[in-house]
Amino acid sequence: MERRHLGHTGLRVSRLGLGTLTWGRDTGEHEAAEQLRTFHEAGGTLVDTADVYADGGAEHLLGRLLRNVVPRRELVIATKAGSVLEPGRRVDGSRGHLLNALDASLRRLGTDHVDLWQVHAFDPATPLEETLQAMDTAVASGRARYAGVSGFCGWQLAKAATWQLAAPGTRTRLAGTQMEYSLLQRGIEREVLPAALDLGIGVLPSSPLGRGVLTGKYRRGTPAGSRGATEHLAPFVAPYLDEAARRIVDAVAIAADGLATTPLEVALAWVRDRPGVTAPIVGARDAQQLKAALSVEALTLPDEICQALDDVSAPVHRYPDQDWSTL
Repeated sequence: MERRHLGHTGLRVSRLGLGTLTWGRDTGEHEAAEQLRTFHEAGGTLVDTADVYADGGAEHLLGRLLRNVVPRRELVIATKAGSVLEPGRRVDGSRGHLLNALDASLRRLGTDHVDLWQVHAFDPATPLEETLQAMDTAVASGRARYAGVSGFCGWQLAKAATWQLAAPGTRTRLAGTQMEYSLLQRGIEREVLPAALDLGIGVLPSSPLGRGVLTGKYRRGTPAGSRGATEHLAPFVAPYLDEAARRIVDAVAIAADGLATTPLEVALAWVRDRPGVTAPIVGARDAQQLKAALSVEALTLPDEICQALDDVSAPVHRYPDQDWSTL
């Protein structure tokens, strides 16, 4: 699998990442091992997790697999900290919480460092400089090789990156930002993507298949065994089952027919090759589904197909994004 640099850093990762959101909850150890083995054999290196996935269960599971299935040194391990499961609070970006969370992640993963450590969300109750100082401490101590963010909007990303570049002393440059991005969700093109491109920050799209909807499997209802059929993930899928989404999914299916490939490959190739994107993070139900996603490595969409998909999925941008003279 081709590798790309994450932003303006020396960190090289496979241009598809493996997500572990369901590991330790819906995905057991045997199936997770098959996925990791399949991903590694295909040349994949980037594995993304978080301390809150399955309340730490995903990291525990990945840690066991790093000892028994794929050697730690052959993977780029990314995890996140900052999301909390507390009544009345969902984010904690304080230095104390973040560094304690990192230490706990390292114990669960069974490693002395992670390759990419990401702050999971912006915390308006904590001074941003305190959050960024925790990043500096993590990297300076060797517990993280690179640092990034997740879920930051455009101004938050630009402020964090600018602070790190402008502050005196040795500061940790932001390597990447993880945000949802697909043909069904192009909101980051308004501010986040331009900021990332300008600042040299790599984009790691989550849910690049529109929460599974872009595969076309929901075109005739909700299939049994899908995420949309589970009680805890049905609300996650539901926003992408409206009429606007259906038109985009139909266009993807038409493109796939014309290219003699699958809607999954078309949708994934589109987001993988967008400017500024380093590696979409793909979550799979099983190894067979993951193999289908990994087959996109051989596909590059023709320009005319990309343009048609751009047109049918174009988000509505008005003031202040649109030039006032054209209004």
